[in-house]
Amino acid sequence: MKKLVLAASVVFIMFSCQNDQKELDSVQSLQSKVSKRSCATQDMLEAQLKADPSLAKKLADMEISTAKAMATGKIVNGVLEIPVVFNVLYRTAAENVSLSQLQSQIDVLNKDFQGTNTDYNSSNPYNSVRGALNVRFVLDQVIRKATTRTVWYSEDEFMKDATNGITATSPTTKLNYWVVSNLRRKSDNGQLLGYGKFPGTTSASLDGIVCGNYCTGTNGLAAAPYNLGRTATHEVGHWMNLRHIWGDANCGSDLVNDTPSHDGPNYGVPAAGIRSSCAGAPLEMFMNYMDYTDDRGMYMFSSGQASRMAATFASTGPRASFR
Repeated sequence: MKKLVLAASVVFIMFSCQNDQKELDSVQSLQSKVSKRSCATQDMLEAQLKADPSLAKKLADMEISTAKAMATGKIVNGVLEIPVVFNVLYRTAAENVSLSQLQSQIDVLNKDFQGTNTDYNSSNPYNSVRGALNVRFVLDQVIRKATTRTVWYSEDEFMKDATNGITATSPTTKLNYWVVSNLRRKSDNGQLLGYGKFPGTTSASLDGIVCGNYCTGTNGLAAAPYNLGRTATHEVGHWMNLRHIWGDANCGSDLVNDTPSHDGPNYGVPAAGIRSSCAGAPLEMFMNYMDYTDDRGMYMFSSGQASRMAATFASTGPRASFR
């Protein structure tokens, strides 16, 4: 009888190990499909503008308020502390992101926004306009939920409702960060790294950022070339009212004065000295967090971007409730 029990136990253990390996292989297979950075933030905004034309005026009014706050210097004094709530959605044990991985993301956000990241002093033509924000991110809470969903579409935002996902926690005073296993764009089924919500453009229940578990933090499931936590830095930049550096148009405007014109996004890690085809052929600031370069290729905000983000938290700003 003991031999039968022992044999059964061995079979059970072998079966469990095989299942764990299959789950891990599935996660790693997904990671390998993300060939270049893709952010759905602007896509989401355009869909919102189409659904609600009055939003355009609201955004225009917010730009006036932002410009005034930047011009008068009425920004947050001292260190602004931003509590972060991680909403982790997982289907398998392998997808349940560890606390260590989440904390590593908090550490990255603090370094990147404060300008204390080790690559901040990398030599580049734009060192003179580097900027930092007097802000501190704090891990406030981790909420986990098992799910049967195998894909999450940015357009649906099911990760944010009570039935399919996790509802936002105090979104007017805390940054909600949803972590999912397979984020895609529904229109073309393209793999996404993440997206964020611009301030003042959505209901509180949908506010925050969403990132894949494969590009969150610096360990665990985070996979190169998106394993330095810069996807969240990029998406939080959107959440703080920064646009893509090329203005989402050929030689478009990102509404910041000290960033050069880009003719489009950069991918990978461009060679030093790359120039834009825009007027004056300026050197491109591909090392900026709001470009599309790989994590190791981006390492700075500009001073103008930092001022724009700070203005978002001013007493007249759209995120004044975080003061």
